Parts: sequence; C-alpha cells; structure tokens
Amino acid sequence: MTTIEVTGRLQQQAWADKVLPPVEEVRPGLWSIPVPMGPNPLRYVLVYALALPDGGLALIDVGWPSDESWQALVDGIRGTGHDVTDVRSAAITHFHPDHFGLVPRLLEHTDAELLMHRDDACHLRYHSDAEVERQLDVARWELQLLGAPADVADLGLVDFVRLPDGRTVDRELTADAPLDIPGWNLRAIWTPGHTPGHLCFADDDAGVIFTGDHLLPRISPNVSTSPMQTQSPLADYLVSLANTERMRDHEALPSHEYRFRGLGARVTGLLSHHEERLTEITEAVAARPESTAWEITQAVRWSRPFSDLNLTMKRLALRETDAHLLVLSERGILSSTPAPTEADLADDAIEPVRWSLATVSEHRTSSSPSAVHYTEENPL
Repeated sequence: MTTIEVTGRLQQQAWADKVLPPVEEVRPGLWSIPVPMGPNPLRYVLVYALALPDGGLALIDVGWPSDESWQALVDGIRGTGHDVTDVRSAAITHFHPDHFGLVPRLLEHTDAELLMHRDDACHLRYHSDAEVERQLDVARWELQLLGAPADVADLGLVDFVRLPDGRTVDRELTADAPLDIPGWNLRAIWTPGHTPGHLCFADDDAGVIFTGDHLLPRISPNVSTSPMQTQSPLADYLVSLANTERMRDHEALPSHEYRFRGLGARVTGLLSHHEERLTEITEAVAARPESTAWEITQAVRWSRPFSDLNLTMKRLALRETDAHLLVLSERGILSSTPAPTEADLADDAIEPVRWSLATVSEHRTSSSPSAVHYTEENPL
C-alpha cells in the first residue's frame, strides 16, 4: 500500500506534542505561519505568506477571528521580516472562520486585495438581522427533515463572520484563474465539497499546491449538507478529489497538521474511506428500513461514541451522513420518502424524510455517479 511522505517534520512533531509548530520558510520567500484557533481539535490553521518583489507579502488564508489569533498572525509575519502593513493581498481557500475570520481586522490595517471563489464569496456579504434569521430558520427546518431531536435542531444564534457592510471581495476567482501575484505562478483550482467555492492554489514552477481543507494528511474534511452548500456536496468532493489527483508530483501545503507528498496515495485513501462509509450506511439502512438520517447517524461508527459528541459535532455528523445518503440515492442504491417543500417551513409538525433500499425499478431509472452536476475536516 502506497503511503504519503511527510515533508513537514517539525510540523508533525509539533502536532504530536500538541504545541504550535514554528514559523518555517518552506521555500525561498514562502513561509508557513501557525495561527491558533481556540478550543478546536485541529488547534491551529497554517497561514502561508509569500514574499513579493516590492517587499510586500501575499497571504493564503488569514486565521481565526480572535485577539490571540490576530497577535499570532502579526508576530508570525514579523518572523518573516515583514510587518502586517506589508500585506498586499489575501487569497482565501474558503469561507470558514478559521480561514476567513481575520479578514475584517486585516482590512483595518491594510488595503489588501481580497480573492475568493464566487460561490463562497456570495455568503460573506453583509446581511440584515432579518436575513440572518431567515437563514437560521431554513437550517432548523432542514435538521427537522433529517429527524434531529429538538435540542439538535435548535441552532440558536450563529456568529458568522462576514465582510463589513458595503465591502465586497475584490476578485472572484474561477477554476484555473491566475492569481497574478508578482514573483509567483499561482493559479486557482476549484475543489467544491468542503464548501461550494473551496479553492486550492497551485504553483507549478515551485512544485507546490496549497490544499486548504480539501486534502489533509491525516483526516478527511467534513463534507456536509447545509443551506450554503451545493445540491450534493459529497458528489462534488469525489469529483474534486479525482481532479487534484493529477497533481501527484506537487508537495501539498495544507491548512492543518503538516506538509506532505503523495497526492495520489492520499486521494486513493480518501476515495476508499468514502466508499467504505457509503457501504456502512447502506448496511445500516438495510438492517432498519424507513430510518431517518438521525437514526442512521447513530447506527454507524464514529471516532468516539456518538453519545459523547457535543451538539455541534452531532449536527456535523448528521449532515455528513445526509451527504452520503444523497450520493447513495444518486447511485440508485437507496430511496427516500418525499421531502416537504420550503413552503412548509412554518409547519410545527414536519415529517422527517425516511430512507430504505431502492427497488429494482428505481435502480434502473436512477442517475449514475458519473452524472453528478459540476457547475461553476472529517474531525469526527
């Protein structure tokens, strides 16, 4: 069995010791800067700083929105011989707060150009309180459809970092778009799945690919359904994996854990992991037809007992199971009862969707996995 080669040895040792790794110059003019992210199992995000010919810096991701994280970013930039005011641009892999969260604070200190994929950028615009509450209502309704009990479906107030009112992303990147960062040959690679607009950034001259959360050396990123996601995020992720496998000679610079080589082996491992999970979920449905996604989630294995997970992790597990159920439906292996429409959102007695093995006729009429739409951390 082919395995990855760990190239970030100091990062790997720091991970094992449960401490922050050092700021490292991993290529001439390219540094990794660890930025802590509070009480999270992943502990830190790796921000990358690229030196520019004019003495400035370009960043890939910025870090978690906290005073501790901001200070770590500022200190890390100083460790490269620069100041935070030298930042000319920030390319964001995806909209999650450990990657995007410090953008509003960065913009208070610099005029940095902000680059993202449009499918993530659209979720970061300023929203009124009424719009935010509407989004929460949809999310609660979706959790009820999945069969979640009241305490799991009741999200409460969600603190989601967005751009300041009136501010927009300066450049919305699409697949294969050049980043136009002086001194570098970076291009965007659209890798939806973890989020709809997740981007990796490759520099073929330097032989590196910044993989964000798309490819991590040890864990599978969480791929879940949500109001912000595509119709079938896991199907998108599986296609994205196949697309990045072609870059097997590049060194992977991920957002968490440590650097590695062996993209082909890592992609193969992740594809196998998801196929095993799809099989396990199919077996759980076969053993108990007419199950809800919540019941199926409790029937499959997690890295720790499901009852020990906190509410946030239970929601992630539930929505991750739902993403797998959708793929099994697309493959014609499972079928579900009809789902209510969003017009039923105000109904206090929503009947959850239930899953069973598909009949022979459903197998014949369902779409194949190759027909998946492709439009422009499993921490558990």
